[in-house]
Amino acid sequence: MDTEALRWFEMVADGATVTEVAELEMRSQPGISRALDRLEAEVGAELFQRSGRLLTLTPAGAAFHRHVSAALHRLDDGIAAVQQLVSPETGTISVSFQTSLGTWLVPDLIGSFRAQHPGVQFDLRSKADEHVTAVGARSVVDLELSTLQVVAEGVVWRPLVREPIRLLLPQGHRLAGRRSAAIVDVADDAFVTLRHSSLLRTHLDRLCQQAGVKATVALIADDLPTLRGYVASGLGVAIIPARWDAGAIEPSSPRVHYLELTDPEAERIVGLSWNEGRRRLPAAELFREHVLRRARTGRLPRPVPIP
Repeated sequence: MDTEALRWFEMVADGATVTEVAELEMRSQPGISRALDRLEAEVGAELFQRSGRLLTLTPAGAAFHRHVSAALHRLDDGIAAVQQLVSPETGTISVSFQTSLGTWLVPDLIGSFRAQHPGVQFDLRSKADEHVTAVGARSVVDLELSTLQVVAEGVVWRPLVREPIRLLLPQGHRLAGRRSAAIVDVADDAFVTLRHSSLLRTHLDRLCQQAGVKATVALIADDLPTLRGYVASGLGVAIIPARWDAGAIEPSSPRVHYLELTDPEAERIVGLSWNEGRRRLPAAELFREHVLRRARTGRLPRPVPIP
């Protein structure tokens, strides 16, 4: 079928008159009408019924419209994909990321990349369940930033930077004047933590297990700002990723204290993952190389030291 006729059909089906379509497309009104007549002949049913100057869809036209819209969207996606192949300086890169990386790593990587490639757009997706990779076999995501060290067929994981895990205490806590502590030092305290879908919660369980203690969970927060708020209000202690430099939007409060954790595994490795079986368009490949190069040359943000 003539794709122009399909686009004109969609415009009329969405409420435009034949005259408006002709003016917009710079075609003659009889030419648009003949194209729609030919389309009806090809489909084998009347698609429109006339109501004054307007054409409204028949039941057959309404059924046809749903499929035409989907087909044209797919066609436009295909054209966009070809344009990306021709020019890697355009297009959209889909990136999944762990929420806690959204205040420092994601802005640094995208900002530094777009300074060189301003025409590239990003589809950013925060992970709901941090234990599941976003670049599995059926995924449409190009790249993933996470502390999950993926072990799956076809998935490649590369380390980028080590992220220290700190102890977060409320003002007036008995350990607040110290620079460092171990998990065993707060074994009798109530903990504020994230949900089980968070890798930070898993990290707390592992640190406690290694120290031979069991954390008493008082409150569960949905995100890190809420967790900090609970601790600042004196509702418990918590483990939390380090604050980062490079102008990261990382809220702090005079009512909380960060301490170094001396436990052997009080850190996690942030990495980049992708699926080798999924063909990436040039823009996504450029970003992947940019991320790895930035990590290799030591240009990623650094954690803020404990004062």
